[in-house]
Amino acid sequence: MWFDESTFYQIYPLGFCGAERENDFGEVRHRLGKIEAEIPRLKELGVGAVLFNPLFESERHGYDTVDFYHVDRRLGTNEEFAALVEKFHAAGIRVVLDGVFNHVGRAFGPFREVRKLREGTDYRFWFQINFWGDSRYHDGFDYENWEGHPELVKLRLDNADVQKYLMDAVRFWIREFHIDGLRLDVCYLLPPWFMELLRRTVNEEKDEFFLVGEVIHCGNFQKNVCPERLNSITNYECFKGMVSSFNSDNLFEIESSLTRLFSSQPWALYTGKRMLNFVDNHDVVRAFTALKEKRNLYNLYTLLFTIPGIPCIYYGSEFGQEGDKSDLDYKLRPCIDEVNKSAHPELAAHIRKLAQIRRGSAALCYGGYAKATVMNRNFSFVREYEGEKIVVAVNIADSDCTVRVEEAEGTDLLTGQVRNLNDIYLPPFSASIYRRN
Repeated sequence: MWFDESTFYQIYPLGFCGAERENDFGEVRHRLGKIEAEIPRLKELGVGAVLFNPLFESERHGYDTVDFYHVDRRLGTNEEFAALVEKFHAAGIRVVLDGVFNHVGRAFGPFREVRKLREGTDYRFWFQINFWGDSRYHDGFDYENWEGHPELVKLRLDNADVQKYLMDAVRFWIREFHIDGLRLDVCYLLPPWFMELLRRTVNEEKDEFFLVGEVIHCGNFQKNVCPERLNSITNYECFKGMVSSFNSDNLFEIESSLTRLFSSQPWALYTGKRMLNFVDNHDVVRAFTALKEKRNLYNLYTLLFTIPGIPCIYYGSEFGQEGDKSDLDYKLRPCIDEVNKSAHPELAAHIRKLAQIRRGSAALCYGGYAKATVMNRNFSFVREYEGEKIVVAVNIADSDCTVRVEEAEGTDLLTGQVRNLNDIYLPPFSASIYRRN
């Protein structure tokens, strides 16, 4: 399907557009033009889909939603966002939104009514309320929240009125904005039946609608990647494995994860399924900041585009943007105007080349995974699909090496060089992507 063959690009709209940290619920600001201005560049980069983090009305960061039917006034209007989606579609780029269904902000209308009327409103059944307790905000009652954050009020998804409200909102997003998919925030907390309800809802509205779940620990989640529920989940295991392997000179770590998740072994968890891969996002340290050896940044992106799954780039990281988790994560989410687009111009060109290679290779989009060789600081693997065979070799050391895979010729899709695959020479901090001739 379209998402299997796409390169995704993640945008955190409130950060990208330079929105205020707190919503004063005053006049509308018109900032979505900052995103529109980047469409030609994203198309040139090879992006096939853009993934937006929350953009509906919220109190602060987007995940504390207060209105599922209106774009955050710090960004613009519904009409402006609908026009933006249309321009992305005209450029051949699909649009995926962040669906935050587990919790809402304290200013969410039904919760405000509970605070006002307590037992006097049926909205009390939308939340798990304890009228004999008290919250940290001294509401005179307590309530379930998301992982100890009282500003994020947990919804009772088993309530029929809550289900109707959320599914009606999803239908509205599809009909009003013509979106192509949803990322399910904290999907690991959503019950399977809710995913199935959502799948039925979106399938009634649009063909090939993409559902990807945010899953921090993916070990027992494979049953939910199925036609009745999700198309994909976030691949945190390989994200951590890639960065950790590079920083510790131990490529056995990432190779072990790839074998565990994608190999032909009967116990492999996600063989034939495509997870959403990334090297950084709005919740983790930027890749350039995280890597000890900055010269391996190119290798990191080469792996991102060649391991099984769907590659996703976080905005600004294609320029080597830095960012850590200090200041409440706001350094991870800068305004696009603050990103130095000329700091590492060759990195964006490398990513553009990788996106082109992957788009033209069925083996990289759909093929399985098989280890070829592995050492502490170099390893190689094979991706194969319907007669096409791709060999990827990576060297993260400051010295050269030779990797020996098989007695056959191949063409390096990065350089055009032809050589025997039993004699793959890798200079320091380099990688090759060979298609067997």
